[in-house]
Amino acid sequence: MTRIAITLGDPAGIGPEVVQAALARTEIKMLADFEVFGASESCTPGQPSEAGARAAAAALEEAATRASAGEFDAVVTGPVSKRQMHAVGFDFPGQTEFFAARTGTANFAMCLTGGALTVALVTAHVPLQEVPRRLTTAEIVRVGCLLSDFVRRRGLANPRIAVAGLNPHAGEGGDLGSEELEIIAPAMAKLQAADPQSAFVGPLPPDTVFFRAVAGEFDAVLCMYHDQGLIPLKLHAFDAGVNVTLGLPFPRTSPDHGTAYEIAGQGIARPDSMIAAIRLAAELA
Repeated sequence: MTRIAITLGDPAGIGPEVVQAALARTEIKMLADFEVFGASESCTPGQPSEAGARAAAAALEEAATRASAGEFDAVVTGPVSKRQMHAVGFDFPGQTEFFAARTGTANFAMCLTGGALTVALVTAHVPLQEVPRRLTTAEIVRVGCLLSDFVRRRGLANPRIAVAGLNPHAGEGGDLGSEELEIIAPAMAKLQAADPQSAFVGPLPPDTVFFRAVAGEFDAVLCMYHDQGLIPLKLHAFDAGVNVTLGLPFPRTSPDHGTAYEIAGQGIARPDSMIAAIRLAAELA
């Protein structure tokens, strides 16, 4: 059987209840052998605390260590609060960067998939004003290759990858910004040369590219920054979205939602995204 580690995330959030609901399903039980980390009896649902954040951090450390040692074939992580984690010394922008650091992975990226939409992010957990400074041709090529490899691993031999522009109307030929001409366009030729099995199209206007992808014209979209990809993904497939860290030595997935402290413990949190994350982890493993 496939062996999958599951972390509950912040025990004061909805992680524990969506994990419990997911693992109660017969079809999920049959996918793998599961081991769950991060339980904390001292935490109260809806009331975040340092104890809860420390329990979440310890669970991540154990899951990463044991997966790196080959004890698990994949890891599924529950949602954490970045603010709570940072308050107890978790020195990473998010769980994506944590797993990259713990596995010594330099070539990694954040990817989200759900419904008919798959997106990867060239820049992720950085302030919006820093995006233009961090956007480089080399980074676009690097993340684009990771994205096409992910789509190929899921069964599409010749992926069609749309590349979104950074500015409105993809820069309008330079009238609304120069990044498309100076940074993104040069990456297109390099991407195609690096991965001739895939078709890279762009830079395309961000206001229409996601509609075209959902309609089936593209298999995935390469996005320039965090919200450019996450807003359409969550609008399209909020309850089925999955966060995937590309490039790790083992699959790591997570539900595409937060701790939702405001509804924790009320029995109304939907486990759909956690179920999708477990299914994808098992598929990739």
